[in-house]
Amino acid sequence: MKRLLITGAAGGLGSVMRTRLAHMADTIRLSDQGDMGAPGPNEEIMPCDLGDKEAVENIVAGCDGIVHFGGKSVEGTWDVIRNANIDGVFNLYEAARKHGHPRIVFASSNHAIGFYRQDQRIDNTVPPRPDGLYGVSKVFGEAIASAYHDKFGQETAIVRIGSCFPAPKNHRMLSTWLSQDDFVRLIERVFDVPRLGCPVIYGASANSSSFWDNGQVDWLGWQPQDNAESFRAELDRTQEKPGRDDPNAVYQGGGFTVEPIHES
Repeated sequence: MKRLLITGAAGGLGSVMRTRLAHMADTIRLSDQGDMGAPGPNEEIMPCDLGDKEAVENIVAGCDGIVHFGGKSVEGTWDVIRNANIDGVFNLYEAARKHGHPRIVFASSNHAIGFYRQDQRIDNTVPPRPDGLYGVSKVFGEAIASAYHDKFGQETAIVRIGSCFPAPKNHRMLSTWLSQDDFVRLIERVFDVPRLGCPVIYGASANSSSFWDNGQVDWLGWQPQDNAESFRAELDRTQEKPGRDDPNAVYQGGGFTVEPIHES
């Protein structure tokens, strides 16, 4: 690949993956509204507000692939979420349509299905059950990806990311954790397979207590190798388990299910 675009490059995942994905393209194009620092040897910096249609077209032009981390990553006011996660996603897909249909990794979220209970094991065929405005925006992004695939042939891996951190931060994340190594392996497979289509993939490692079944996308050849279970003893030692009626023990989206709706 000649040029890979990473949006949201100043964020938590983007700042890690700009280094971890450096081997995937001759040039890594980084975009964000925040400070991305100085470019590395094979990097180029292009600041962008995803709500700015022309700016988004500029960052997409000339790219062979896109990893889309950009946007609001937690609950917020509708004005902020709409600009980044609604208008911004539409702008990204329109730019991709105009500039050769570069394959996209769309960072969706477990919060698109957050109101499913933790005692339910679900696959990628279940209807969305978003747990807030952020989750709603991710459902919208998934729908845009699907529509642009069916209408224009735009290929996207819709990845419902669980909790991508160096280690699980709480007991719920023993089920939702996605190691950074496993995420890199997933992105590599997405850009390696000859035909992708528009699959929904649960972004979680091979956790013993996972809520999610990726059997429908076995054809992708992604085999996560890490398991959050190795962190259970330390979490048991350092944290109290949530009570039986605590949203963090009831719903797959955890505390997001009780987050208030933020007025604009």
